[in-house]
Amino acid sequence: MLAELTGGHADRTWDKRIRELLRPDVLILDDFAMRQLTAAQADDLYELVSERQGRSLIITSNRAPSDWYPLFPNPVVAASLLDRLINTSHQVIMNGPSYRPNKRPKNPTGKPPTA
Repeated sequence: MLAELTGGHADRTWDKRIRELLRPDVLILDDFAMRQLTAAQADDLYELVSERQGRSLIITSNRAPSDWYPLFPNPVVAASLLDRLINTSHQVIMNGPSYRPNKRPKNPTGKPPTA
């Protein structure tokens, strides 16, 4: 999504691209906060979240929200964006083993491969 918006800056279609992301009734951001953001990415994300205020947004992350702040280069943008996300959210915390090992293909013996 952020790469898509970055491309919009390059070809001057950013407004069109962000409108497309504002359109769905529910927007899902999967694996949020996996990597550090650039200043431009953080600004784009801020604009998206601000414009979607009051609309459904589902975020999945392997990090706690308190760990998201250092991923933003500008602490003011981080505080504003994360305040909008966290203070209006319903958090579902899931602890336990990953489901992914169960989805791996089995080897010919019928046993899951060992890591």
